[in-house]
Amino acid sequence: MTELGAQRTKHELAEFLRQQRNRLTPADVGLPSHGTRRTPGLRREEVAALAGVGLTWYTWFEQGRDIQVSEKVLLGIAKALKLDDAQCSYLFMLAHKRPPPPEAHQLLTVSPLTQKLMDELARPAYVINLGWDVIAWNAAADKLFTFSERSHQERNLLRMVFSAPDFRNRIVNWQDDAPKLLAQFKYDRAIAVEDNQMQSLVSELTLLSADFKRWYNSPDNQPPRRGLMTLITNKTKQTTYQHETLLVDEHRHLRMVVYFAED
Repeated sequence: MTELGAQRTKHELAEFLRQQRNRLTPADVGLPSHGTRRTPGLRREEVAALAGVGLTWYTWFEQGRDIQVSEKVLLGIAKALKLDDAQCSYLFMLAHKRPPPPEAHQLLTVSPLTQKLMDELARPAYVINLGWDVIAWNAAADKLFTFSERSHQERNLLRMVFSAPDFRNRIVNWQDDAPKLLAQFKYDRAIAVEDNQMQSLVSELTLLSADFKRWYNSPDNQPPRRGLMTLITNKTKQTTYQHETLLVDEHRHLRMVVYFAED
C-alpha cells in the first residue's frame, strides 16, 4: 500500500471509531449516566475500560497512529462499541486489511431482510457458514431438518450427516450423498486452514465416523455438493431435491442453500 493509501486508511479508521463511539450512550453499554454531557456518546476512557485496554493506547489507536493491534483486542473493541458482524468485519479490514477469523463470530446471524427472504420461500432454505454450522433457516427447512429441535452445537450439517443416526437414517442414498458433501467441505476447509473450530469438527468426526476419516484422508474423486439429494420426508415417503447456493455474505463466507423438490 502506498503512503497516501495508508494515511487514508488510518483516517477512515479514526473516523469510524469516533462515529461508533458517539452513537452510544452510557446506558447502551450498562454504565451509569452522571448528568448532562458536553458531547454525545461514550468517552474514550469508557470504551478503553470496556475493551480492557489502556486509555493512552486506545487514544492513539483512535487517532490512527501507527501501532500494533491484536485480533483479541480488536474483538474487545468491537464488543465494547456493540458492532454488528458487518461493522466488525469493516473494523478488521481497516486495522488488519483482512476480515476477522470465522471463529470470532460466536453466534452468527443473518440480516433481518435475509431472514425475511427465506421466510417468504415455500421451499426449504438455510444459511451455513464456512464450517457448515446452520445459522438460519425457514419453516420449510425446519420441518425437513428439525433444526430447532437440535442444540446449537448439533446444528451442523456435517455433524448431522455423519454422527446423528436419526438424521442419517433419513438419507436414502447416504453412501452417495455423504462423500460429495465432504468433498465440498474440504474445498471450504482450504479457505481457512488455521480455523480452530473447523479443525475441531474434523477431529471429532474423524473419531466418530470411520467413513468420514477414510473419505477425508483420501484424494477427492467425487463432485462436490452442498445439499442432500433424496430424503425420507414423511415416514416412508421419499423426496428428491436439487439445490441452488446463493452467496449471502462474502466476508463471513455465509451461503444460503435452497432446496427444490423434483416433480
